[in-house]
Amino acid sequence: MAVELKDIEQVAEEFGKKFDEFKSKNDKRLEGIEAEKSKLAGTVDSLNEKLSEYETYKKQLEDELAALKRPGVTGAKSKEVVEHKAAFGTFIRKGTEDGLRELEQKALSIGTDADGGYAVPEELDRTLIEVERDMSPMRQLCNQISISTSDYKKLVNLGGAASGWVGETAARSATGTPTLAQIVAFMGEIYANPQATQTSLDDMFFDAEAWLTDEVAYEFAQQEGAAFMSGNGTNKPKGILAYTLSTNPDATRTFGEIQKVHSGVAGDFDADDLINLIYSLKAGYRRGARFMMPQLTVGKVRTLKDGNGAYIWQPGLQLDQPSTLLGYGIAENEDVPAVAADANAMTFGNYNRGYTIVDRIGTRVLRDPYTNKPNVGFYTTKRVGGMVTDSNAIKVLTLSV
Repeated sequence: MAVELKDIEQVAEEFGKKFDEFKSKNDKRLEGIEAEKSKLAGTVDSLNEKLSEYETYKKQLEDELAALKRPGVTGAKSKEVVEHKAAFGTFIRKGTEDGLRELEQKALSIGTDADGGYAVPEELDRTLIEVERDMSPMRQLCNQISISTSDYKKLVNLGGAASGWVGETAARSATGTPTLAQIVAFMGEIYANPQATQTSLDDMFFDAEAWLTDEVAYEFAQQEGAAFMSGNGTNKPKGILAYTLSTNPDATRTFGEIQKVHSGVAGDFDADDLINLIYSLKAGYRRGARFMMPQLTVGKVRTLKDGNGAYIWQPGLQLDQPSTLLGYGIAENEDVPAVAADANAMTFGNYNRGYTIVDRIGTRVLRDPYTNKPNVGFYTTKRVGGMVTDSNAIKVLTLSV
């Protein structure tokens, strides 16, 4: 049954009622005598879990509604693209390779790797990245680019006057020479090897391409997500938390280092720490900024209050309105470390400015019907990279003194 706006409004209403009940019980827990605290704590934890369920359900309904409104692909496809897609489908189901290499070369504007399997059709490649995006908080927030080469480099300005103000007829004096630095994406090849029986592939009602896309996207999203957050940059993207973290502010910190803000307590934080984290980011970056943390940490921040006794987490009760923390959205990411002593347990920033994900065009598939009989393996590879492009745009909360 199609999702309707009234479905989201009903869930949002229940979401709001649960938050009111949660606040009431949590306030009593905080104010109650010791004998009642233990009993109320269990109720508060249960309500906290319910808030997570409602928040997740509301987001799922919003995504489904957006998908129904999303326009389909328009425009005629070239003969080469259509033929390539049909030939690739036959290759997936039957292993037939007749003419596939030639059709691949005609349909794609990039070269082919003779020993690297066959490139998936362009439409399937785009769908794969879209599915990965739906599964990955980092892909939803970070800058993404596609390239046709094996590596990506970018020049960034580290400062130095390269412009100035003059009158309409005044002479133009020389400006300073800007300091430029070249940053390089940390690239690696990610792979997955989903298996299907030949019987299922022979079934005309079995959508082999959709199955392959979903299986591969899930595996890629899991591996990529961890790498974008903490990958060491060796044959994989370099993640945000793998860069050098420094307590120095933007004005004195070395380019490429990310500022960390200490909570002052090992393994814990309060509302003031989150305010300090927000204002360590320059005002220009705060527009579009978000918190990023795992779900258990979201549960913790729901219980925090500011100095006036108001809850700093607020539920999003309108269509496409996310829940907020001190006025900023929250991205749940299980690849961010959990609350613990010395953990980098939260990030805050403008991820579109701060981190770039690089996808090389051309996901490749090698069909293997021999290794794991009677199953058919689809060894799928893609080259992907990542790098911090503006180290002033992201801040890290470290739970230490």
